[in-house]
Amino acid sequence: MRMRYDPDDEDGFEVGRDLLVDRLERWAARCGQPRGQVDAFAVAAALDYRHLGTPDGRLGLWEPRHVEECLLDWAPRTVTVLPDEELPDAPGALRLLLRFLHAAHLADPRGPGLDTQLAAVDEAARTYREAMADRSRFGPAKFWLTLAAEHGSDMTSQEDLDRFVERVHAGAGEIDHDEAALAVIVRRHLIEGPADARRSEPQLPVALPSEQELRADAERITLLTQLQLLSEWAGRQGRPLTTTGRLKTADARELADRLATGDAPTEAVRSLDDLPRLNLVFELARQARLVRVVKGRLYAVAKAAPELKDPLALWRRAFDAVFGLRRPLLGAKSGWHVESLLFDTYEDTLADILNTLYSLPHPMPWPRLRDSVDYGHRVRLQLDDQAPAMWFDHAHRDLRRLLDVLDQLGAIERTRGRPAPEYLEVPASSDLPALPPGMPAALAALLPEQPPAPAFDTSELGGDSVELISLSPLATWAVRARLLDEGRDAPLVGELRHAPAAGLLGVLADHYDTDSARSELTAWTQAHAGPDSALAQLVDAVRDMPFRGRAQAMLDTLLVALPEPEGERLVRSLRGDPRLAPYAIGVLVQRDLLDPDDLTDAESLVMVAEGMLQLLEITGPDGLAENALTREPDLRDAIEAALAAPHPDRAALAELEEAAARLPRTGRACGERRRGGSGSGTGHGGKKRGRGR
Repeated sequence: MRMRYDPDDEDGFEVGRDLLVDRLERWAARCGQPRGQVDAFAVAAALDYRHLGTPDGRLGLWEPRHVEECLLDWAPRTVTVLPDEELPDAPGALRLLLRFLHAAHLADPRGPGLDTQLAAVDEAARTYREAMADRSRFGPAKFWLTLAAEHGSDMTSQEDLDRFVERVHAGAGEIDHDEAALAVIVRRHLIEGPADARRSEPQLPVALPSEQELRADAERITLLTQLQLLSEWAGRQGRPLTTTGRLKTADARELADRLATGDAPTEAVRSLDDLPRLNLVFELARQARLVRVVKGRLYAVAKAAPELKDPLALWRRAFDAVFGLRRPLLGAKSGWHVESLLFDTYEDTLADILNTLYSLPHPMPWPRLRDSVDYGHRVRLQLDDQAPAMWFDHAHRDLRRLLDVLDQLGAIERTRGRPAPEYLEVPASSDLPALPPGMPAALAALLPEQPPAPAFDTSELGGDSVELISLSPLATWAVRARLLDEGRDAPLVGELRHAPAAGLLGVLADHYDTDSARSELTAWTQAHAGPDSALAQLVDAVRDMPFRGRAQAMLDTLLVALPEPEGERLVRSLRGDPRLAPYAIGVLVQRDLLDPDDLTDAESLVMVAEGMLQLLEITGPDGLAENALTREPDLRDAIEAALAAPHPDRAALAELEEAAARLPRTGRACGERRRGGSGSGTGHGGKKRGRGR
């Protein structure tokens, strides 16, 4: 049981989602809310949103912005309510889900508390019905599905849907619909993409220097000193500029000397184009709002005074200002700079470069970075293989200019050497999905097409003197803040120091590599009264986890994250624990720390039982029956052995026995029963609603 799945692991997510919904219904029943009163579809739709509709995909983390977007954007865009159906109680379902996540120790400790989350639901619920009725909020699939149903089309009939599409294409008022709403939908779809295509690549955890160390790094950057001196020079009295808003030549010469920009000697200066570094400082100061132009004069901005005295705050202000430097970096209005692909998508390209370099374990070679940027140009501008090579040549030149600026700002570090082996592998290319899940193929022609993705070239990555590029600690700190603002997951070693034990182990199991998990666990242990007290809390967290697969994953995380051989010693000590023994034995066998032949007969039976219980947990009784189609009689033999095992969880064995009693006796009988089923495929008592994207 995981709380984040890869976006292309749809089968794994659906299994995990259905397990969560099933356990939620059981929990709600124990709390006095019978299964029939739980809108399982609406709960599943909320989990779909967090998996598909957000950059990070963390099912257990719900900030107020997620609550609002789920109820007022995702549901109106994707949940199709046909004319004869009731509006799902999405706010009530989300409240129930949030309570369950906290009760089951599945809530991400990096998110807000339950009270804050529930207050956000109450706020969004006020306008939920209105949002669901607003057709301009629909997704394209939902818009046409709803319209088809309203015009009498049978949603289960391919012929009916084909006829509806023909009537739409016929025009002349054949199908009356809201053109203004459709225009908004199409524009949003083209700009933002499908609602279920927002996932971003996960980021590895990063370790950052202290704020004091970051501030010291900023103090050593010459460009910041130049920004301070320029602001002082402008002052409150201001300095006159040319009619075009540029520095006067005499002032520029004075400033170039005063700021020690390293431009051409002042006596050789004939125009400001001879002082590119000074111009960069000038434009960066303007973009950072350190100086401003009023009625032809350049003034220092009084409100920026505190940042000018704080090197770290000034560095962050200058770094953010780079995103607005498109025009200054573009160069003169004449020449090929105007045609550069880089500046057609400048802000997005810069963000992609920084996000790509962020948290990489090895510096990126220039050829791979360049090719990644080229790929971004092709996708954003929908360029095919016939695009002139000159376009990309000029984009590469301007990319170099941009990297030079980042270098001067201390945002990147450049070295030379042999690229890491990972960069020598050719990444697989894939086509972007043209048809959103849940939309009938007959309506696919009503959606805009997406371009295919090209492959990369690795021919320039050989040798020992390839240019390698990485982010500096300062840029890592700033990019992480930007990622968090965008709703992306950007783990920071040390941020879980005060998390509850279950939350800590859950996040480490789902999001952390081994080295980062070890650092995080060390910091957590130091904050929890030392190793003995911390270890007891961590083991209790595994013991209290109600999901078998997740409990074993948490114990496995403890084994690898604790210092060697402490982790192995701990797990071995639990081999005789009356509750945790099945997990401990499973972890030791999986890690090849225990040979299955060395298990006692009783332990071997416990392992068989635990395997069956985890299979039942993942698939449910219906999934167990599906497995019987291909694995009987082996599956039945394993179940009989499991029921006879001395497994400590007798309640779970009783559930297994109940599920086994429902299994058909032969493959033929199972096949007959399956053919006679409802075929709804919902996994929630046959409940099913139309869904669109």
